Order: sequence, then structure tokens, then C-alpha cells
Amino acid sequence: MNDMILVEKLSKTYTSGKVTAVCDIDLAVTAGSVTAVMGKSGCGKTTLLNLIGGLDVPDSGRVTIDGTYISAMPENELSRFRADNIGFVFQFFNLIPELTAEENVIFPLMIRGVKPDAEYLKNISEVLELGELSSRLPSQLSGGQQQRVAIARAILHKPKLLLMDEPTGNLDEENSAKIGKLIGRLRGDLGITVFYVTHDGDMAKIADRVIGMSDGRIVSDEVNAR
Repeated sequence: MNDMILVEKLSKTYTSGKVTAVCDIDLAVTAGSVTAVMGKSGCGKTTLLNLIGGLDVPDSGRVTIDGTYISAMPENELSRFRADNIGFVFQFFNLIPELTAEENVIFPLMIRGVKPDAEYLKNISEVLELGELSSRLPSQLSGGQQQRVAIARAILHKPKLLLMDEPTGNLDEENSAKIGKLIGRLRGDLGITVFYVTHDGDMAKIADRVIGMSDGRIVSDEVNAR
């Protein structure tokens, strides 16, 4: 199988070079896999995620997504590439309060003037168990339900890669477990490569592979037994 993510000698520093967030990282992630990155706060895992997604620019090294080298892309090209190929889910759901769940899901495509694929929308609604929630406002949804809406929004444009920053960070144990199971279905039912950072040991267990980070470096890389 091909690599969806290829990171080569990637480094990033902040505060005029005094804080090394990511240091000389090499990493390859197979297409169609689920990968978790774990580590203490400040270890660099969110910076790594942002560099992979093209939301931040490395000081050195390169990031290749599905064969496309993105690290030196002009911003306008990079924005288009992200919009077409990568979905993002952040720790805070960022749903629009005045829109229903379904309207929140389709909103990013609407503002681009793109009509959602009705069959695919139905499919992801089934995978993420959103059917009965479609007409509710965010205020009428639990945290777990809001996160499922956020995930649906992130994958409606059929990205090859889904990047998630602490996807269960604001959820209770029961909802975290539900999101964990649904992430597995994203790979199995929709063929999406999933890469996420987490503090949650249970969330790490659902991944095919768990990468440990400390002080900006990869310090462990393990495959979960099935």
C-alpha cells in the first residue's frame, strides 16, 4: 500500500528558535490506516499535526500527502489542496449555533458553491449515526453528538486524510467510547486515512499504530495487536 503521509527531517521552532516543537522527525503513514499520536502537553504532537495538515510551515524538512509535496506550496495552492484532500476536526466543535446539524455539515461546501453528494451525505450520516439529529440545533445536542456532526462536516468533501486534534478531549467516558468506535468505521466503511493526537489511552487502543512523542521527537512507534 502507498503512503498517505510522508514526513522527512521535519523541524519547527518557536519564540525565535528557543522552543523546539518538532525536531528532525521522519514518519510514514500508510493509506487507509488509523494512527494515534500520544504524549504530554507541550511534547509537539499538535504542532506535528498542524505541519502535516499544512496549517503551519516547517523550518526545515518536508511533508508529502498522497504523493504531493505540500511544504513549499504557495498559500493559495495549499488552501485548495487542503480543501480537496484533508479534513480537520479540532478539540472544540466550532459549530454555528444558528444552523441545524445537517446545515452545519454541508455549510463548508455551500460557501464554496459546491453541491453535496446526497448519497455520500446519507452514507456518512449512517456511519456517524446522525439521522435523528439532522434537524436539531447545536444547543440541542450533547458533546458527543456535536463531535459527530463536526466529523461529518470534515469528511463531506470526501477527503483522503482526516486529521483530528484531541477528538475526545471535551467528552465524557461514554461519548469518548462512541467516538472511538466511529473512527474505526471511517476507515472501514469509507476508506479514509485517520491521523489524530490524543491524551486518551482508550482512544489510542483503537488505532492500528500508536506513536509516542516527547520533547518534539518520536520516542516510540508501536503496532496495536488485533
